[in-house]
Amino acid sequence: MTLTGIGGVGKSRLAVRVASEVRRAFPDGVWLIDLAAPCSTEQLAGTIAGAVGLEAAAVSFDDVADLLAARQALLVLDNCEHVIDAVAAAAKMLLRCCPRLRVLTTSRECLHVGGEVTFSVPPLTVPEPGHRLPAASLPCYEAVTLFADRAAAAVPGFGLTDDIVAVVAQICRRLDGLPLPIELAAQRLRVMSPHQILRRLDEGYRFLTTSGRGAPARQQSLRRCIDWSYELCTPRERTVWAMVSVFDDGFELDAAEAVCAGVLSPGELLDVVTALVNKSVLICEPAHGVVRYRLLETVREYGRERIQESGEHVTVRRRHRDWYLQLAVRADAEWIGPRQTGWINRLDRERPNLYKAIAFSVSDPYGPSAGLRIATALGRFWLVRGLLEEGRDWLARSRAGQAECPSPAQVTALCAEATLAGFQGDSIGADALLRQAHEYAVALVDVRVHHLIMRTAGHLAHASGDTAAARGHFESAVDAARASGEVGACLEALLGLGAASACAADGARAKSCFEEVLTATEYRGESIYRTIALAATARLLGRHDLQQAMVSLHSALDMAGEVSSPLLTMECISVAADLAAEHGRSRHAAVLLGAARSLQESMGISRHTAYGSSDNGIRERLRRVLGERDFTDAVENGRALTVPAALACALGDSSCTTEQPDSTRTAGLTRRERQVADLVTEGLTNRMIAEKLVISPRTAQGHVERVLGKLGFTSRAQIAAWMVEHRRREHDRDTPTAVTKMRVH
Repeated sequence: MTLTGIGGVGKSRLAVRVASEVRRAFPDGVWLIDLAAPCSTEQLAGTIAGAVGLEAAAVSFDDVADLLAARQALLVLDNCEHVIDAVAAAAKMLLRCCPRLRVLTTSRECLHVGGEVTFSVPPLTVPEPGHRLPAASLPCYEAVTLFADRAAAAVPGFGLTDDIVAVVAQICRRLDGLPLPIELAAQRLRVMSPHQILRRLDEGYRFLTTSGRGAPARQQSLRRCIDWSYELCTPRERTVWAMVSVFDDGFELDAAEAVCAGVLSPGELLDVVTALVNKSVLICEPAHGVVRYRLLETVREYGRERIQESGEHVTVRRRHRDWYLQLAVRADAEWIGPRQTGWINRLDRERPNLYKAIAFSVSDPYGPSAGLRIATALGRFWLVRGLLEEGRDWLARSRAGQAECPSPAQVTALCAEATLAGFQGDSIGADALLRQAHEYAVALVDVRVHHLIMRTAGHLAHASGDTAAARGHFESAVDAARASGEVGACLEALLGLGAASACAADGARAKSCFEEVLTATEYRGESIYRTIALAATARLLGRHDLQQAMVSLHSALDMAGEVSSPLLTMECISVAADLAAEHGRSRHAAVLLGAARSLQESMGISRHTAYGSSDNGIRERLRRVLGERDFTDAVENGRALTVPAALACALGDSSCTTEQPDSTRTAGLTRRERQVADLVTEGLTNRMIAEKLVISPRTAQGHVERVLGKLGFTSRAQIAAWMVEHRRREHDRDTPTAVTKMRVH
């Protein structure tokens, strides 16, 4: 077995621990042999021979094989990467001659010997960004535990307190959960505060050094450790390492081919990427049926330094920008079609790189318009993914770098920004943006620009509750889109007209609009507008034909789950709440209402949207039926549901509306099962749980099944709802003041 991984990830320490744990299984000896010093094949034989007890002046692997031939022993060969060929030959020969011998090696790449099993040592677990966690919860993250342990050794009395816990979590994330730099950072606490360490990390990693006399030279600083990996690479591998450091948060092979164009052919690049994966420089990560590659942040910064030293940094950045412009424009062109969901997933994966491309374009005097083109191509993506504030920010930034001369791209960006502002309920900002777009459009002879302004005006009027004005704008937009043959524009205008007509109690016109959308989208294999039309149709049918309404709603929910759109999910759950309330399932409706409101708030959406309607009426009706306390409890239960649990509830899972079991049931869960329950609550699938915990999907499935059995549940939604309630009770128990106030209330 070979333990692989980037330098500083803890391969040697893990190998020593494994050897200690299995020592009793090898009665004839366990030997740890450090190969850090350079050596030839002959010297390697002498090193191994000396370790196992051969004292002859000149020995060969045959002598070692003779000694170990009948022994049940374990050889641990540490730090093999710089003598990989010699170690591979030695392992192959010894294992062939010594049937009871086992070999455990550590290396930054595998040996490629027959029968070899590799284990890629993962970094330590770190808290996810954006989560505010109390100090008491952080010991379950391995990186934080290591930092705290080493910090206490460096500064007696050091402890994780609530005022520094967020800083420590950021330090561990910035250092990728790698044990070596975390230990080096903790040692700096003798002369620096955690806040100072974090600020220094923004300037680079050169200050992460140690004067420890026992550590190998390459492990006395993070810089030396990465230098060691760099020196083991070929010139081509070093070049690609430097060039792909331009990517933020990973990349796919086609993007790397574009960035490395003119330097390596696609076939040559694939070979180099494979070598960098084998040498633990690049990390492979599966994503939606493709493989993405990622550099750890420490490794990426090293590569950025190298590309800047080469003088090719700006050239590489422009290739990166041009590739992501091409990607965004192509996604926009193919939006209405069977590849829509795939494009949404790809754009979501590439958000950091797309934003980096926009930012570079704004500062690049040779391509400022490229950033605006990328931003306008992402307008529909931002809306579907519920990234309203994010989209507005990047649209504004892309416009800021443009000249005042009106252009179709500027009008498109202004309308996209106005639409996002309208969904947020920012009517003042949206109106100002639309007025500016109209001023620019006057100077342009482009009918598509004027059609876009009409659709945008319709969205804003509907979002503000002006149904009559919305219908007028959308009617004009539908006619114009049909005349010009703009399919996407026509579908969008029809949906807006249908929603406005439904609000005006013109069911026949609304139904006609939605049916036209359903026909067009089925033919083209489109998903987003089809989901909206299905949900809207279900709402229309709800009062008269519940069975058919539920058929339509279930189809919409299935598609919303596939698209993974918070906006579509919110609309579908809102419709499900309407139907439940209409047919007497009041508590179920209130739970769904809470789930929809939670999604709504997470996206920053106002109560009116371009396709749905306000929930004020249903809220007041349910409050009267259930009473204030039961209504509030049900809504809060809904707000606590994860998206998968909320979708299950909308599909009819009644477990989300039942009373939760007593919190003492947690006593029956093991630590691992509690971890799994936490991840289920976050909405992770079995495969995602397996990747997170570094276990097989089958093992993850087994853990989930045991959690269900111990808690007496039948669905993941029940686990999620129960975990939320259990956490609340634990919090209440630990905060007496809050409990007292609750009891008084």
